[in-house]
Formats: sequence, C-alpha cells, structure tokens
Amino acid sequence: MACLCEQIAGGDIALSPTCIGHLWIFQNLEAEEIEALSREALRKKSTTGQALFLQGDPADEMFLIKGGRIKLSKVLEDGTELTLDIRKAGDFVGENLFSEEGQYPVSAYCLEDTLTCGFSRSQFEQLVLLHPKVGLQIIKNLSERITWLTMRVGSLAVTNIEDRLYGVLTHVAREHGTVSPQGTVIQFPLTHEDLSFLTGAHRVSITRAMKALKQAGKIIHEDKRLVLPLLKTA
Repeated sequence: MACLCEQIAGGDIALSPTCIGHLWIFQNLEAEEIEALSREALRKKSTTGQALFLQGDPADEMFLIKGGRIKLSKVLEDGTELTLDIRKAGDFVGENLFSEEGQYPVSAYCLEDTLTCGFSRSQFEQLVLLHPKVGLQIIKNLSERITWLTMRVGSLAVTNIEDRLYGVLTHVAREHGTVSPQGTVIQFPLTHEDLSFLTGAHRVSITRAMKALKQAGKIIHEDKRLVLPLLKTA
C-alpha cells in the first residue's frame, strides 16, 4: 500500500524510510496489523518553531517523526528550560499515551519543518480492540525499552565528567550529526544547561569538562556548531 507521506511532504521535507508500522513499539506485528496502522494513521505537516504539544497539554497523541527534527524540553518551577532530548526522522514521540499520565511532562518543538504520522488516543484504543495482538506486542516491546533505558541510566555512574560528557556528545553526533572533513558536526546549539541535564552534572562541571575536551582536541567549537574530529562517521 502506497504511503501518503511523500504526497503530503511535497518534496520539501526529507523523509525517513521508516513507516509507522515499523517502529520499535510495533515490532513483530503481522502484515495485517501493520497495514491497519498505516491505513488509520494521521499525517500532519508542521513548520520550524511550531509546538506539536506543550508541557501540561493532555497526552492524547503519539506519532512517528517521518521527516524533520523535534526538541523535547521541560520548564522547571524557576522558569529554566531544559532540553531533554532531540528526536529525528524515524524516531517516536508520545510514549505517554501508553501510561495513565493525563498530561505531557514535556513540550515538543520543531527544529525544522516536520512531518509526523501517528494516532490519537481514541484512534489507537479502537485499533487495539480490533487487533488485540497489537496491544500484546506493545507490552512486550515496552518491557524491552525499559531494559534499554535502565542500561542508559547506568551509564551515568561513570564518575569522570569529561568521559560522560564526551559520551553524550558522541551519542548526539551519531544520531543527529553530519559528516564533514573535520569530523562529525552537531549543527544545532546545545547549551551548557542542556548538557548538564543530559549528563547529570552541574553546569560548572560542564563548563570545565568542555574546556578540557577542547584542549584535548576531542571537540571543536565553531560559532554555534560542535565538531567531533575523532568521530568520522555519524
């Protein structure tokens, strides 16, 4: 069955080959269930800077980022905004739909023109009723995801802040970077506050670690770009 995403994107957005039925959350479904997911999915085109949902909004949608990139951020009680994650084409957003939480704990903003493909809560509940195996497989896949997240949290036990920070930058570069003659480039700005949250370290420690990584030649800071010269493939 032909996908509608290319038609809606109109050639303006580079699309991921991943389709909604191929997401990790839907792995190992039968062709019939995958076809049903693709057939019922809602496609939405959004522009740079547009909010897909805001912190505190009802958590009633989940979607695949078919093209573009999204920043997930959270505003703390003192007004500080933290970037928690950056999702790219092929990634999944809206896991809260599977929980009892009634609101999104974060906001999602488009870093570039973006096409999403997904479901509302009511849509998805109806799909599960019609195709029970979808719900059973999601339970299994979520369990595996929890295991992966537990391993990621364990990486925070690394005591050397420089190694921890470089690990975070390497992960971001591999996921979102572009290859250049200098190395792998992170094209969008990451503030020290963002890196502080991602590494679980104090902002002052991040500043010192960034300086040490620059002196060691592991990173190059150019304007708002970060280059990892030792990382040659994204």
